[in-house]
This record gives sequence, C-alpha cells and structure tokens, in this order.
Amino acid sequence: MLKSLTHAMLQAARDAGADEAEALALRASATGIDVRGGRLEHAERAEGIEIGLRVLVGGRQANVSGADHSPETIQNMARRAVAMARSAPVDDSLGLADPDQLARNRDSAALELFDPSPEPSPKALEDRALAAEAAALSVQGISTVEGASASYSERESWLALSNGFEGGHRRSQHGLSCTAISGTGLRMERDHAGEGRIWASDMPSAEEIGLLAGERAVARSGAVKPPTGSFPILYDERISSGLIGHLLAAVNGSAIVRGSSWLRDAMDMQVLPDGITLHENPHLPRMSASRMFDAEGLATAPRDIVADGILRGWFLDLSTGRKLGLDSTASAVRGLGSSPSPGVSNIVMTEGTHSRDDLIAQMGRGLVVTSLLGSSINPTTGDYSRGASGFWVEGGKISHPVNECTIAGNLREMLMRLTPANDARDWRNIRVPSLLIEGMTVAGA
Repeated sequence: MLKSLTHAMLQAARDAGADEAEALALRASATGIDVRGGRLEHAERAEGIEIGLRVLVGGRQANVSGADHSPETIQNMARRAVAMARSAPVDDSLGLADPDQLARNRDSAALELFDPSPEPSPKALEDRALAAEAAALSVQGISTVEGASASYSERESWLALSNGFEGGHRRSQHGLSCTAISGTGLRMERDHAGEGRIWASDMPSAEEIGLLAGERAVARSGAVKPPTGSFPILYDERISSGLIGHLLAAVNGSAIVRGSSWLRDAMDMQVLPDGITLHENPHLPRMSASRMFDAEGLATAPRDIVADGILRGWFLDLSTGRKLGLDSTASAVRGLGSSPSPGVSNIVMTEGTHSRDDLIAQMGRGLVVTSLLGSSINPTTGDYSRGASGFWVEGGKISHPVNECTIAGNLREMLMRLTPANDARDWRNIRVPSLLIEGMTVAGA
C-alpha cells in the first residue's frame, strides 16, 4: 500500500506540473504504558498512515503532508504544492540526484532493523514498567518513584522519487525507563535510567533499569554546590555524546553554508587530539540510525569525519553539497513535511586506554558531570556554558554529590584538551566514552 501511495503522489505531481517530485509514505504504530505507585497511570495507542510530497518547479520547491490519503486528497495536495512552489524563491542548488548517483543496493535486511518476534501486549508492557518501578523502590534511600514507562513501536516507510529511485525500511523499537526520587522535601534528588533497542532480546531487564535509576538517585542525596574556579571536568559517558554532538552540529553542511559554525574554516585542520577518530558507520546492525540509502536515494557508506584528530568531512545533502561545490555525503534526512537536510548516522569515537576511575584519579580535584541542563552555546564562536550536576572529586576520588553549578569554556579549546576513557557503551547512535577536559570554569558556591 505504501508503495502504491507514493506512485500515486508522483503521478499527481506530474499532472499538476511539477518538474521533479519525491513522495514519502509512512505507516506507524506505537503503544506506551506509564505506571506509578504500583498501578497503571496512563496507556496510549496510536497508529496510522501519513504521506508527504515535495515538488520542484523551475528551481523552486514546496512541501505538503497529511494523514488523508484518498485519491482526491492526493490530487489536491499535488496541485497545492505546485502552486506553493511557483511562489517560492529560486534556489539553483535544488534538484534530485542523477539516476547514476542512486543507490543500487537497497535491501536493508542485513541491518536487522526490525524485530520479527511478536509485538508485546499492553499487559506485557505494563508488567515491565511495574518490575522496573519495584526494583527502584527496593533500593534503600528511595522515597518514591516518579514513574516508569514501557513502550513499543513499529515504523515502515517507502520513498519514491521521480528520477526512478524507490526503497523503504521497516523498523521496530522497544523502550523502558524509570525515574526515582531520594530524600524528602527540599532535599529530594531525582535521577533516571532508560534504554531502547530494536530487538527485545538486546534489552536489559526491567530490574536492571529500575535498580540503576534507584542507585543513581540515592547517589545524588545530599548534593551541594561546588566551589568556583578552574578545574578539570569529566563528562560521564551518560552525557559525553552531547559534547561530541556539538562538534557534529558544527560540521553540518547547513551550518557551513550559513557561515554560522565555529568550525566553518577548519577542514583539514586539527579539531581533536592526535590519535582520536570519529567514524561514521551507517551499516551497523540493529541500530536505529542505520540505513542503506539516505533520504535522496544515495548509497550510504562508512567514513571518517575526524581522522587522527584532523577534520576530514562535512555532513552534506545534495543542496548543501552543490552550494559548497562538493558531492553529497549521502547524509540527507527528511520528515514528511520538510525538505531533505544533512543529518548524522551512527558515530563511533576512538576510546582511550584508561578507565573512568583512572581518569578520576588523574583529576586530583575537579568535577564529574552526570547531568546537564539549559544551554548557552554560541554556534559561531563555540563559546559554551551549561548548568550541571554530578560529583565532586578530591584527592583523585569521588567525595560528594554536587548540583546547581555552571560549567563554561570554548568548544574549540575544550575538544583539543580532551582525554577519552575506555567505557563507551554499545547501543548508542553516538558511541562516546567518558571524556576528561582540562581547565574548564566551574561556577558554584
């Protein structure tokens, strides 16, 4: 059905006067269960089919989307899209790929993106959430559990382009999370644990997730503000991918084209310490960001974004590539109602030779950050400031929990001073270990 819908949209676009078009159809279903206090608190089920159409007319483009996929609606969508495109500004970089650029291998079976086991029932999801909640409550020092949630979703897509490309993916996702609270009144501290996997057999148990949420919340009990000054900071692997995410955002072709990136002039320059590589691999099995082709039908392939500390590549779709005089890196992603834009697949960072505890011992005195909130980041200069909480380190050992502080620095300088640990976890789209950064500013008490 999805395939026939995309064909109908392409035909309607041609009939309405489009020069080129791309059609996307999605079928999705999702079930979510929330529990609290040993009882079901909320249950939700959603499913349906949605369609999206992008048309190009004389160097102009427009996007439309909807949930009604009747023949009459598709024809009206196409006419409206073409009319909108004719009123849009001209952009010479727009256009579909040439047929010889298109991916030949479109079979995603080897990526194992769909778990063929039976869909879990709402009762099974409720039992998982209840088990996680009970495990968190069993941790001494936990006063209550804010909630536990279990979910399952399926998503099937089909993409068809007027240049002859068509292909699709079918994906599944299991999820489980728990948020626990320690202490009472003004001394309450909250923390959580959660995991998601394509295959149920790869999920940790509900008890593991609940216990981890409880242990994390108890560890935060009695948090105080840290001192103010310049100290080494260790980004725990729970949040270290966000730091590398700022680098990835800075090498996104959209930011480079706008000139709003702190790495806009850094190609072939050192942006990470010697020996550290950021490798993109869209073909890792059982990972939600894996794909054989991008949203413009181009074949994806493994590559180094940063090799031995040197920046080697942007993330480009066809449009940003043309504006920069470069080829697309097959990085295009898109939603139903949006045009393609550069995105990120699976990223694996080089790990270090020392454990997280080894790096804490090297710190002497400093801060281990396990949670971040708020954000003040200048995308043009890389100036960085964020609220943080975690643990204070004295004499190379964790001393006590801390909160209500701000950490600051400049991303370009911070990333050049990092030391990776060896604790990166599998099942992360951006797989990054704990990172020690020397000489950052901490504003606390």
